[in-house]
Amino acid sequence: MKVTASRAALLGATYDGEGVNFAVFSAHASRMELCLFAEDGTETRLDLPERDGDIWHGYVTGLRPGQLYGYRAHGAYAPGDGHRFNPNKLLIDPYAKSLHGPLIWHDAVKGYDSHARDKDLSFDPRDSAPYVPKSRVEAPETPEHQLPGTPLTDTILYEAHIKGLTHEHPGIAHPGTCLGLASDPVLDHLTQLGITAIELLPVQAFLTDQFLHRLGLPNYWGYQTIGFFAPDARYLHQGRIAEFQTMTRRFHEAGVEVILDVVYNHSGEGNELGPTLAFRGLDNASYYRLAPDRRHYVNDTGTGNTLNLSHPMVLRMVLDSLRYWVQVMGVDGFRFDLCATLGRTDTGFTRDAPFFQALLQDPVLSRVKLIAEPWDIGPGGYQLGAFPPPFLEWNDRFRDGVRRFWRGDEDMTRRLASRITGSARQFDHSGRAATSSVNFLTAHDGFTLTDTVSYAHKHNAANGEHNRDGHGENHSDNMGVEGPTDDPNITAARARRRRNMMATLLLSQGTPMILAGDELGHSQGGNNNAYNQDNETTWIDWSAIDTDFLAFTKQVIAFRKAHPILRQKRFLHARERTSDGMPDLFWRRADGAPMQDVDWTDPKADLLCFEMRMAHGTPAYAEREDAIFLVFNRGAACDVTLPERTNGKAWHLTLDTSQPSTTTGQAEATHACPGDAVLAFILKPPGR
Repeated sequence: MKVTASRAALLGATYDGEGVNFAVFSAHASRMELCLFAEDGTETRLDLPERDGDIWHGYVTGLRPGQLYGYRAHGAYAPGDGHRFNPNKLLIDPYAKSLHGPLIWHDAVKGYDSHARDKDLSFDPRDSAPYVPKSRVEAPETPEHQLPGTPLTDTILYEAHIKGLTHEHPGIAHPGTCLGLASDPVLDHLTQLGITAIELLPVQAFLTDQFLHRLGLPNYWGYQTIGFFAPDARYLHQGRIAEFQTMTRRFHEAGVEVILDVVYNHSGEGNELGPTLAFRGLDNASYYRLAPDRRHYVNDTGTGNTLNLSHPMVLRMVLDSLRYWVQVMGVDGFRFDLCATLGRTDTGFTRDAPFFQALLQDPVLSRVKLIAEPWDIGPGGYQLGAFPPPFLEWNDRFRDGVRRFWRGDEDMTRRLASRITGSARQFDHSGRAATSSVNFLTAHDGFTLTDTVSYAHKHNAANGEHNRDGHGENHSDNMGVEGPTDDPNITAARARRRRNMMATLLLSQGTPMILAGDELGHSQGGNNNAYNQDNETTWIDWSAIDTDFLAFTKQVIAFRKAHPILRQKRFLHARERTSDGMPDLFWRRADGAPMQDVDWTDPKADLLCFEMRMAHGTPAYAEREDAIFLVFNRGAACDVTLPERTNGKAWHLTLDTSQPSTTTGQAEATHACPGDAVLAFILKPPGR
């Protein structure tokens, strides 16, 4: 084989019908070898002869898709200077479109001698090729997708794990894979439920940490990415990336968008004691943010390392990866894990960070849905509300506020008022919309909804960390018994609490997100950090569905979709509307009088009533309706005076969580409100 003239601009391995162009970035390497592997494992090494700037490249005629390859980078092994080159270690191409074979945990995958006194300061000469996944040449075709383009005001997110949602489903082929996820039974369930976008836990190629490997446990969630362009082989039935493209096409045909949870804040290589698999061996000093001593890593992520998005080539890799998933794989948006890290520079977090500026000017990425997890563990890492538009943000204050209100904590009524009106204090600035807050009750990290009302404490012993992992404060309530119970009163109370919480989520301003399985009654047995539980703990049991709660969830989603007042872009601030002089938001006491300061500051207040209308400033062409009156009552039964009727219309009860299903009908001026319930009334002509 011969290496000939090539193109530096085509990073990765690019097949053109006659051969493959290889190009890889390294600013500090002194030599770069391309390693080609035959089916029997025989390795052929070729020097990449060209270097344009910091990109090493070469073209090999005759290679075809399916070719396995990797790199060996030569240079200084000087950890004190930030360099960890070791040509004995086979390296994954950062731009590889697919990976072949698993990582095998053997000491040879480390660049140092793990038995040496100074560990990472030592040098290991063993060949790691037998134990490292190989990069594979692919020739993907750009799919022709009809993207749903669902407006944020209409979006209902559904966070799911590909395997967890499908593994136990009795009616699908290839469970646990992209093809299983895109099967008719799953699509039917989502569309009948009313979901508009599925948000998938990480699907980019990831590894299982050595810590978990030693425990005999997997990395189930997938937050240890090692290949930012490659779908993980665990989710491919036959290992073909076309399966992922088939999945996104099928979702789009059903009108459902696909959002990916992506991890660009760190890589799976860990700290200085981790393996040398890709970035560390290619150019440690460029790919990672290093501590002042250059030997160690900045660890704002809690995973041992932090990617250096201030470096233009690392930033380019992330942007190229994002565009690839949109343009080639058919993805509609991204949820960025520990997004505060992506906004960090040498001086800390800033909403003007290079990554954010690059996204906002990008002609492809500026048009997709962007969702931030607005925190990390670094200094000043909690940044809820600080991200630039058009970012949405996971709002953990909504989760905690709703849980604490329904649990009965003091001084939570006024806090709930803020959460159900879009958390305006955090998000109503810089032209941001009321959809900016991603409201959720539960997520993969924490209790499920069933467990939130069934357990007062976490039960994580199976994770192998002596129950020390996971959140200690879950704002949960076991309603009298820890875990499962046959007591009908407790069972009924738990079902009612779940209805109240789900109704609160879907009646609130913002973008709602439901955790997969919550609508079905899924429990993880009190495990609130099931990151390494690839078993019945996390697999949804489709044979044990809570049919009443599923029907209720469908009902409340349909109610939200039917009423534009609940799906507004503009925040509600009790401003008078120019069209009729009516305020767009009116807070009331049970007797119908306006809420006063003394009502808001009462720590034992347990009733919240308010009337909502289309927001001040809503344009004439927007979808409209008259008014909605909502009651959130966590206390005893009471009488509630409804607002005055207008234009000959009457208030109609449309939702009542005190029962699994609501008997609707026209309401009297004073309505008997059950205790521990959510009620929704709409204004419409009498008798309709």
